[in-house]
Amino acid sequence: MPQNVIEKITQRYAVDLESGQKIYSGDFVFIRPHYVMTHDNTAAVIQKFNAIGSANIANPRQTVIALDHNIQDKSEKNLEKYTKIKAFAKDMGVDFYPAGRGIGHQIMCEEGYAWPGTFVVASDSHSNMYGALGCLGTPIVRTDAASIWATGQTWWQIPPVVKVQLAGKLKPGVSGKDVIITLCGYFNKDEVLNHAIEFTGDGIPYLSIEQRLTIANMSTEWGALAGVFPIDDVTIRWLKVRAQFIKQRGLEGVPSDMDGNDEHPRLNETKIDQLIQNIPVADKDACYSKELSLDLSSVSPYVSGPNSVKLIAPISMISKKNIKINKAYLVSCVNSRTEDLAEAAAVLLDKTIAKGVEFYIAAASSEVQAKSEKNGDWQILLQAGAKPLPPGCGPCIGLGAGLLKDGEVGISATNRNFKGRMGSRNADTYLASPTVVAASAAAGKIMYDEKRVSSKIKASIKINKRTIKENQTISIMANFPEEIRGELIFCNQDNINTDGIYPGKYTYLDDFTSEKQAKVAMENYDADFQKIVQKGDILVGGFNFGTGSSREQAATALKYCGIQLVIAGSFSETYKRNALNNGFLVIDVPELVNDLRKRFLNTKLTLRTGINAVLNSKKSKLIIENKIYPLSPIGKVAQELIIENGLENWVKQKIHKKNP
Repeated sequence: MPQNVIEKITQRYAVDLESGQKIYSGDFVFIRPHYVMTHDNTAAVIQKFNAIGSANIANPRQTVIALDHNIQDKSEKNLEKYTKIKAFAKDMGVDFYPAGRGIGHQIMCEEGYAWPGTFVVASDSHSNMYGALGCLGTPIVRTDAASIWATGQTWWQIPPVVKVQLAGKLKPGVSGKDVIITLCGYFNKDEVLNHAIEFTGDGIPYLSIEQRLTIANMSTEWGALAGVFPIDDVTIRWLKVRAQFIKQRGLEGVPSDMDGNDEHPRLNETKIDQLIQNIPVADKDACYSKELSLDLSSVSPYVSGPNSVKLIAPISMISKKNIKINKAYLVSCVNSRTEDLAEAAAVLLDKTIAKGVEFYIAAASSEVQAKSEKNGDWQILLQAGAKPLPPGCGPCIGLGAGLLKDGEVGISATNRNFKGRMGSRNADTYLASPTVVAASAAAGKIMYDEKRVSSKIKASIKINKRTIKENQTISIMANFPEEIRGELIFCNQDNINTDGIYPGKYTYLDDFTSEKQAKVAMENYDADFQKIVQKGDILVGGFNFGTGSSREQAATALKYCGIQLVIAGSFSETYKRNALNNGFLVIDVPELVNDLRKRFLNTKLTLRTGINAVLNSKKSKLIIENKIYPLSPIGKVAQELIIENGLENWVKQKIHKKNP
């Protein structure tokens, strides 16, 4: 059976496979990623690492730590936190980048960690960005990061893969940011939610690496778990230029894995030549869940918002609305690179920022800022009245200077405009390209080129039939049930969020026992849930179950209720990770959800259906009355996590076997 690029790269980094086993979308696998990056959340990962009982990082060369999120906070508490993280990195012998060096994702690309054809993870949602270089970058949660530190491994379920074809060529003045804003706003019905994306098409050679970085980065906001571009001549040229730059830069400041070598360990001509001989490409007839297309020539400058990436309008239309702004931002990992700063500088040459507007700029890294200064772009922005911030995160995540206040309006070249993200919940935030942001900052209202005519978006979607092998038999490990039986209780609602499942007010109560968690499960979703649920039930939810925050208790509370497993049309990927990381089984069966909706119209929030279900783990099927629903196999990885009651216990077992 042919494999796509996502499956091929995962195959390279999967461990403990059976001889000759090929892996595909839906399969659970243990992976040994090429690198794992953590940032300010390293402190929380250290706590989990210590709780596991591991004394040393299994592979120091696999770990990268970059301080980037709260670097404007000079309080004693934060500086002490940073000092402890730096000391930990030194003790463990891992690569460390201090506050001020830049945003971790940018560093991962600049320093060759996000290498084409490899599998790289980070405990941050924007690790999708590595896909611009043909690297499978995907986010993990903190428990996963601690697991990788301790054992070199964690687990992954290969998501369904969408092929996104980019055809044609962008018109002058249109950017990569306009492309991803268009994709988010045009395909705004969760078409790629929890999927991995493979970008293809004859338009890709015309996109620079910086444009690809923007598109891949913001594929996160589109809902994807990865957004991978092909490794082509543009990629190879970028790597060669980068390797030459590093060679000229010298070895000063290069992290600890140099070990006295005079050649950079990651970015060098030898590695590039080896890459050229081994570029992963999709097999002919590889399987894709969906196929989307976008004609790049039909894309024009777009603005996203307010407060949602799903709402978009062409700049030609929004300019007429005379939307006054208070703040503008050219910051963050999505749009603060050299090309971005140059585009903004070209707009602001010989101009000044409008009275009453604050325009904040921050380079993605110290290296980007130095290059921008050398080019003269940084000085143009400052002369126009821009307020500089240090290289790193900041207002994009509601930290540091320049946050939006009540009633204010901001336009930003960042990746998220969620309500309250960049300050007050009573403020409005729009997203746009660096050129639109700069032009708006100078005009005092959202605008760019009012003469620019927007064109009708030319795009399409093809949904392929979900492919699951039927009548397949898998091996069942000792202590894992071959069958699970229970009555279905139906919670017929999409997007049941973590606050509905486990109210936020209980999240940080450290003495909140498992019994207490069980009693408040689904409290905000349905006040009658506790009267209805019984031990041994199988809960069926709608689509995108468990969306919202990353709190683990949203999974454990249902487990402690006595729910055997949750079935849904689809899950938030973070919820799925938290569930399996806590030994709680969750399964996607969209066909069942649709069938129940036809049968039970206008139901209560929680309904006892009277339907008994049998999940046959060995045969990978769900049997309900006279109908059989084929399932993705509950493979060895998922079985081990359930048997060991979660990832932390699995890691402890691994460590114990290594050091009894």
